[in-house]
Amino acid sequence: MTALTVPALSLVVLVGASGSGKSTFAARAFGPFETLSSDFFRGLVANDPNDQGATRPAFDALHHVAAARLDAGLLTVVDATNVQAQARRSLVDLARAHDVLPVAIVLDLPEDVCVARNAARDDRGFGASVVKRQRDQLRRSLRGLAKEGFRTVHVLRSVDEVDAAVVVRQPLRSDRRDERGPFDVVGDVHGCRSELEALMVRLGYALVRDDVGRPVDAVHPEGRRAVFVGDLVDRGPDSPGVLRLVMGMVAAGHALAVPGNHEEKLVRALDGRQVKVAHGLAETLEQLAGESEEFRREVRDWCDGLVAHLVLDGGALVVAHAGLKEAFHNRASGRVRSFALYGDTTGETDEYGLPVRLPWADDYRGRATVLYGHTPTAVPTWVNNTMCLDTGCVFGGHLTALRYPEREVVQVPAERTWCEPARPLDVAPSGPARRDPDVLDVSDVLGRRSVETTLLGRVTVAEENAAGALEVMSRFAVDPRWLLYLPPTMSPCATAPDGDLLEHPAQAFDAYRSDGVGTVVCEEKHMGSRAVVLVCRDQAVASARFGMPDGVTGVVHTRTGRPFFDDARSEALLAVVRDAAAAAGLWDTLGPDDGPTGWLLLDAELMPWSVKAGDLLRHQYAAVGAAARSALPPAVDVLRAAAERGLDVAGLLERTEARRHNADAFADAYRRYVWPTDALDGVRLAPFQVLATEGRTFETRDHLWHLDVADRLVAADRAGLLQATRRLVVDVDDERSVTDGVAWWTDLTAAGGEGMVVKPLGNLVRGRRGPAQPGIKVRGREYLRIIYGPDYTEPANLSRLRSRSLGRKRGLALREYALGLEGLARLTAGEPLWRVHEAVFAVLALESEPVDPRL
Repeated sequence: MTALTVPALSLVVLVGASGSGKSTFAARAFGPFETLSSDFFRGLVANDPNDQGATRPAFDALHHVAAARLDAGLLTVVDATNVQAQARRSLVDLARAHDVLPVAIVLDLPEDVCVARNAARDDRGFGASVVKRQRDQLRRSLRGLAKEGFRTVHVLRSVDEVDAAVVVRQPLRSDRRDERGPFDVVGDVHGCRSELEALMVRLGYALVRDDVGRPVDAVHPEGRRAVFVGDLVDRGPDSPGVLRLVMGMVAAGHALAVPGNHEEKLVRALDGRQVKVAHGLAETLEQLAGESEEFRREVRDWCDGLVAHLVLDGGALVVAHAGLKEAFHNRASGRVRSFALYGDTTGETDEYGLPVRLPWADDYRGRATVLYGHTPTAVPTWVNNTMCLDTGCVFGGHLTALRYPEREVVQVPAERTWCEPARPLDVAPSGPARRDPDVLDVSDVLGRRSVETTLLGRVTVAEENAAGALEVMSRFAVDPRWLLYLPPTMSPCATAPDGDLLEHPAQAFDAYRSDGVGTVVCEEKHMGSRAVVLVCRDQAVASARFGMPDGVTGVVHTRTGRPFFDDARSEALLAVVRDAAAAAGLWDTLGPDDGPTGWLLLDAELMPWSVKAGDLLRHQYAAVGAAARSALPPAVDVLRAAAERGLDVAGLLERTEARRHNADAFADAYRRYVWPTDALDGVRLAPFQVLATEGRTFETRDHLWHLDVADRLVAADRAGLLQATRRLVVDVDDERSVTDGVAWWTDLTAAGGEGMVVKPLGNLVRGRRGPAQPGIKVRGREYLRIIYGPDYTEPANLSRLRSRSLGRKRGLALREYALGLEGLARLTAGEPLWRVHEAVFAVLALESEPVDPRL
């Protein structure tokens, strides 16, 4: 067996004359979709795989598909003769354009073997001269394949060698996704050995010293590993000492490292190549001169062997010296390495003589956290899930590490200023104007967009849905600085299979049981409208945190972002919630570490429905009810008179009487959602979940905790405006508990209630098939008349409605839920407003998807 090693992500180019067995080899060595055959693409464009006149369009199509596969990070194999340098050059260029390594597998079989194979095939009408010409071209190319850009070349020269060959896929050196951490990622050290020792100790590592007392390793008792972002050398007092410690940690498996631009320059200097001895290199070379030749050789080889970036923790963490945009993650090319070492530069220098760098992190949208150094900054700051850890230790700042996945910054101060900085640490690098984090840009939401979420990965928003959301957001929504969350749609339960009910709790309990969720909480569904309440502790917080003007201390908005009130009622309602929160002690206990917070974001229901939907009730529901109740009683009277005269109208009379009864029931149903209000008199607010506070979210707290907080608010409310939410815990695996849950719902709906929402007790819960539905609504028989119309309970209509499809609605509910949590996470992590609004806007855009609005 002969192992042919190819990078797991690469463009494999098969090279060989016709008849050399490339297609047979590819079918054996690669997956059915990985190989792109020139013959197949000729067939696609010309209906004849041997039509040489179709070669150009066939290869255009092949290159397009290959590009799409490489974009998606898929190994791709091109099966063609590829004996001409021009054909190979276009494939090498394709690989470089997608930052993957090109690999050549050459089948250099004897000419007589190829000729005999072609002669045995009916579809090969060309003679031996074609094979001879192709083999001559191949022979002239063999020595130059590496110079053409192929990083790996495998040559098979006999049938036996081909038969014995096995392709072995080798992960890229950057691919360390199996390394799960936890990690301590350390910023630029620049020869500051003493500070590095202090930082390791602060992080909990035990230093290991050699016989003369020099640190040569550091071990964490809990198995944590350090990751160094490069620039270990230059400018500082002891670059050899730093290298000795870090090299020892890496050798012992206690650390990982990527190179910085200073290591790259040091390697060139140690190789004797011409470099500009500046920026501390002279000091490092002088310090290394005092070390042994063996140590200098080890330093050179170790630095040269470092890979430019590392992809860790299943792809969730990327470490590169100068950072790395998402398109370059786990890719290999010269420009990937250049970006990782030097960043994205314009080629110009600023007034301090330093390179002008493009702010790549401002536009970063990747799912991975990117940690880097290279550009000294006074304070480490999160920018779009990236952080620069170079805090200028050698310039008198700090040596910084980030604990991952905890995202905790740990620092030690510099012992002194070892080198005067060219630019003060508190001066931002020059370059294109950095984006104001609180400014929204329409380009963030236009077109087809994808939003990364922790819960569900990438959620895509169609272009047409984004356009509709932009219309609503720009014309009707509250100030985007205050629009921090939109509730997800809620999936109804599966349709009841029989009887006179369309929805029944048994189906909701069955859904959670089948998903492995054992305990649920049933919450009464209030007869109002979903409301999100952002309330600040005082005007100072409202102005400083959210930019609210005087007199505005929060907002109460609908699930589509529209304000509930455009008058004094809004502040009056917020004052009620604020006072209740103070009386209940929430301001001092719901912040980070159970400390204070300046604002609360609550999920609630505002009643009655007529407060928000008065026009809808008057012009749609009341109009239908009035028309039906005006027309149907006279019709019944006429039909009864006709029946008394002996006309056969019994069937029509029965149907009309049923419709009259249904019309009365319809009017009774919507009237339950209407009652008089005067200012806030008659208005009720039922909070049921704490969404977020300053620096904190609560989706992992169970629903009984949330309802207990709501109960505390209601109990502390002196105005009597806040209303509690009744609830019942049900064990879906216990028959008696399930029976109690059904009876509870039956009593609620029989008394005129809308129904209930069934939620996993644990709140954010993962079921057998991924995240469990955050809630399943079970609506009562009479409430559904408002949704489906007065006559929906007629047997024929019920039979038709039982075929309703819920799959799209369920998927939509989960995606909106994931986006809502993502927005809250970004908000509490202090990310820019546009990053928070990206998730909020996506929820509104998904509401435009074609889903039956009655579900």
